[in-house]
Amino acid sequence: MNRPLALLGATTLAVAALLTGFATPAAAAETAVAVASKMFTESVVLGEVLKQALEATGLRQVEHKAELGGTRVLFDGLAAGELDAYVEYTGTLREEIFSGEDVATDRMLADALAERGILMSAPLGFNNPYAIAVLRETAQRLNLERVSDLREHPELRVGLSNEFLQRGDGWPALRAAYRLPQRAVEGMDHNLAYLRLRAGEVDLIDAYATDAELSRDDMVVLEDDLAHFPRYDSVVLFREATADAEPRLAAAIDSLVGKISTQRMAAMNAEVKFDGKTEAEVAAEFLADELGVSRSTPLPKQTVAAAIARRTWQHLGLVLGSLLPAITVAIPLGIVAAKSPAIGQVILAAVGIVQTIPSLALLALLMTAAIRLEIKTLGEWSPAALGALFLYSLLPIVRNTAAGFSGIAPQLRESAEALGLSPAYRLRRIELPLAAPMILAGVKTAAVMNIGFAALGALIGAGGYGQPIMTGIRLNNIGIILQGAIPAAVLAIVVQLGFELAEKRLVAPALRQAA
Repeated sequence: MNRPLALLGATTLAVAALLTGFATPAAAAETAVAVASKMFTESVVLGEVLKQALEATGLRQVEHKAELGGTRVLFDGLAAGELDAYVEYTGTLREEIFSGEDVATDRMLADALAERGILMSAPLGFNNPYAIAVLRETAQRLNLERVSDLREHPELRVGLSNEFLQRGDGWPALRAAYRLPQRAVEGMDHNLAYLRLRAGEVDLIDAYATDAELSRDDMVVLEDDLAHFPRYDSVVLFREATADAEPRLAAAIDSLVGKISTQRMAAMNAEVKFDGKTEAEVAAEFLADELGVSRSTPLPKQTVAAAIARRTWQHLGLVLGSLLPAITVAIPLGIVAAKSPAIGQVILAAVGIVQTIPSLALLALLMTAAIRLEIKTLGEWSPAALGALFLYSLLPIVRNTAAGFSGIAPQLRESAEALGLSPAYRLRRIELPLAAPMILAGVKTAAVMNIGFAALGALIGAGGYGQPIMTGIRLNNIGIILQGAIPAAVLAIVVQLGFELAEKRLVAPALRQAA
């Protein structure tokens, strides 16, 4: 009857040892300069350009944290000192970061950034404003040339990126400026917008002026005839403290100023999206053409098997790093919930409410809290990612523990009391072994759920199987998506089978049948 408890204790110790091993390489791999990019192709390309330009100055400890999320995630990471540099757009800074503040000129914008310890470079050379795009067939059929022409077609279905729906210069302001009548508006990931447009699910979308898809013959960009969209000059934001400590950072950034034209940026995006080149390859070609930078060593290449192995390591770290603390907290809470029904209702209600919070919202809330507490939020072993997974793990373990204890036959408890056994002895020797099948089932459920939820860690650079899934969506590449989806499914199945085999070996058949 005690074998399940012994297994749980041994497993906890073993996994704790593994987690210590996971943490050691991460600490050793800390880099001098951390470059970041958002979750769209252009940003990733520019992140690689910046990384390789830094390496060309002699810096070797440069890390590119690719596809970390949206503007707020990267800007907050830069302000908090977790990132050192990334490429941003002046229009985005004015409309999203400094909305409502007087930063009309680039000088005023630079001064506002300097107050936060952030420096801004001169423009890199291209302006990338928002645009409204439709299929050529739609434009010809409805005679659409300008954004103002949309006033005559209230029936058009609008598909917009989630960020554009909320921005100060986004859809609400655009609709007000042009008096647009469209009401069928839905938000979506920008990387899916072109797919849905071509599939006929929406009629117009927001786009970036340098999107690779706009170079295709079937797309038309409507003229912004009221000049609603501000300039979106590309600039590099970087930490003043890092620039002081490493002068080569500013030198590398200065070498890029004015070098990237709008046409070249659009061409680089197209090479990644349509020609199958990697962002690193495209960046290397640009630096060779514009700056005469030639790499002394070839770009590193990683096999699919090696990439999956590395992501499995990261994914297991996220799952175990959140599941073990959840087990430690949830089992005592479940015991209390079973022994005190009044308190149990409060406990179950609390963990149940957490489970209803959308995962992205919970991750955002925890990131905000971590930033205010000056706790690291980005990268592997992010407290925000681990915290979200921890909270999602509580409900199944608490609920099953409470159910396991509540299901113990009253006569067994009465017999133990009649024998004069102490409450601690009854808990350890009788109640916990009897409830073990239900507890193990709750832990199994939490583990399998965590494997799926852990994919969200890719939004803040935690790696794992979510990284290829996000990249595959961005590049519309099913093969890359499957590199994350299939291993995640296999891992979930393996974990579930592992729990079932352990239960068969360690729990008496009569208890398994009762459970």
